[in-house]
Order: sequence, then structure tokens, then C-alpha cells
Amino acid sequence: MANETIARALTDILNLNRTSVKGYQEAAEEVKSPELKAKLGEFSQQRAHFVADLEGYAKQYGMETKHDTTVESVATDAAAAVHRGWINIKSAITGQSDSAVLEAAETGEATALKAYETVLASTDVPAGAKTVFQQQHDAILQAKNWLAMNKAK
Repeated sequence: MANETIARALTDILNLNRTSVKGYQEAAEEVKSPELKAKLGEFSQQRAHFVADLEGYAKQYGMETKHDTTVESVATDAAAAVHRGWINIKSAITGQSDSAVLEAAETGEATALKAYETVLASTDVPAGAKTVFQQQHDAILQAKNWLAMNKAK
């Protein structure tokens, strides 16, 4: 059961982070401020590092992560695609205001945090994996807080 749980958790969180990489790239393209572009680019790179770390961890479990999907990950990816669509719509409606893009990114981070918290609450996830998930969760929380603080500027 634990191997199935970790496989599902890794697959879902990997897909979420792959989507976040794209989302932050798109958000960086939308904002006008060079400083925001740079920060959103950093968040995209951070998520790419999360993906690489998780792929390495998945290999320890003999998982091929490039093409694995679960029903939950398909739903998560679809929800993320919808969210990116809302960023595009919201940007068009608001004249691509930086604060609107940051607000949408903050909403995406809230979704990511919920996914991580679900995994962290599982008793079947090994302690080593929980440590990785907790570290990434904490970094996402910091990003969400940064977005919240900067959207008001």
C-alpha cells in the first residue's frame, strides 16, 4: 500500500509542479515590471528544480515519471490548465495588470498547497518523501506570501 501511495503522490505532485513551471513562465510573460518578470522566472525555475528532485526520488521507487498519470493527476492538470486560462482571460479583461496576474498566481499556489497538504497528511508516505514534500510545501507557502504581499503594490 505504501508503494502505491508514494507512487500516486509523486505522480500527482510532479504533474502539479510541471504545470506550475508553465504557469509561472506564462505569468512572467504577462507582467510588465522587469522585477516581477525576474521573480516569476525564479519561481518557474524553482518548480523545475522541484520536478528534478521528485523525479530523482521517484527513480528510487522504480517509477518512470515521464508518462505516469493517475485520475487525480489528470484532474489536477486539467484544473491547472483551466486556471492558466483564467489568468489569460483575467489579464485580457484587466489590461494585463501585474496585480491581476500575481493574484491569479497566488490562487494557483493555494491550490498547490492543498495538494501538498493532502500528501503530507497521508500515513502511507515514507518519512524521506514527507521531508521532501514538506520542504517544497514551505517554499510554495513563501512564494504565495510573496505574491500576496506584492500584488497590493
